[in-house]
Amino acid sequence: MQTMFRQMQLCAGALGLALFTTAAHADGPPPEGQAATWSLGLGVGSETSPYRGVDRKTEALPVLAFENAHVRLFGPTLDVKLLSTGAVSWALRARYSDQGYKASDAAELAGMAERKGGLWMGARADWRLPWGQLSGEWLGDASDRSGGQQIKLEASQRFSVGSVSVKPHIALAWQDSAMVDYYYGISQQESRADRTAYAGKSTINTEIGLQLNVPLAGGHSAMMGVTHTMLGSGIKNSPLVDRSGVTAVRAAYIYRF
Repeated sequence: MQTMFRQMQLCAGALGLALFTTAAHADGPPPEGQAATWSLGLGVGSETSPYRGVDRKTEALPVLAFENAHVRLFGPTLDVKLLSTGAVSWALRARYSDQGYKASDAAELAGMAERKGGLWMGARADWRLPWGQLSGEWLGDASDRSGGQQIKLEASQRFSVGSVSVKPHIALAWQDSAMVDYYYGISQQESRADRTAYAGKSTINTEIGLQLNVPLAGGHSAMMGVTHTMLGSGIKNSPLVDRSGVTAVRAAYIYRF
């Protein structure tokens, strides 16, 4: 409990600093050469679920993006930019995740308590290298749903094919036991004959993906991406899970003002 309280203090402090920094710079112009940009659009995403009996989730959502010298907002992710030291840049990060399920999502989940998404907060670093970019991210559960933490290391490279921007990436994502147990664990009270109790263990997922950005006339553009995540053993071994990987496909139309 003391560790969790300390983690919540750190997350609350990060959020306070993020909001303070955003407010401090919201009314003033960004430095020369760092003009503020707004983007608005519509996105469609389809993703398989790791849970037994749960169908692929497909939904359409509005896309909102904003960036200036101090803040970057894209969809559910907000970054407050900190120092840039040579090839390395640092930021505070807040992200909303809708991960989780309800018992009504599938017959296989009947009797399970609802697992909710929430706000995750932490920090991110990007290191620009001759061959591409290396990124690191730490996030803690600021909503205290799971009390968990996650760390992600990603390597990516952006290049152009004609006017199309192509960005492949590969990543390793570590999730601690508290996070895995909350989303994939089964308590004794939730167990039944065909669903034995399970205590989630920390695990590492492997992710590969490709993103395309296609400029259209004026400030219009289209974005398309596909990501496949190979689940770690701590998740795959859960009786709630019936697959070794999940795939997400997303597309969006965006207008940049």
